Amino acid sequence: MFQSKVDEFFQLLGANQIMVLATCANTKVTARSMSFVIDNGKLYFQTSKNFCKYEQIKINSNVAVCINNIQIEGICNEIGHPLEKSNSTFAQKYKEYFRGSYDAYSNLPSETTFEITPSLITVWGYDMGKPYREFYEFHSKTYHKEYLELC
Repeated sequence: MFQSKVDEFFQLLGANQIMVLATCANTKVTARSMSFVIDNGKLYFQTSKNFCKYEQIKINSNVAVCINNIQIEGICNEIGHPLEKSNSTFAQKYKEYFRGSYDAYSNLPSETTFEITPSLITVWGYDMGKPYREFYEFHSKTYHKEYLELC
């Protein structure tokens, strides 16, 4: 059941999104909108090694991404320059979905690509006006839906 729910979630999320990436290191938390490629249950983005988010991720690989009523927590790992052969799938999709950013930044030597492996996804929703949260817990491979009581 868990994997089918995860597959359904990622199908609804789509192959690309602009989402907010939150990073933290040494008590400083920052967040910014990023262009994401989504593939096989993982999220990918590129950035410059000269930016604060790069330094924060190198210190603390725990990140969070959010869009609308969805939060994805996960581990973020650097996987190399966007145009390296090992990142060709990412580069092709990034070029397709975010052509302006691809053209402006992907060739820069300071660019690098990151992969986020989700550990927890939380989705807030409403079912006939009744609020609920869905939890996708990757470590235990469990999914559950929790309805909330309004006061």
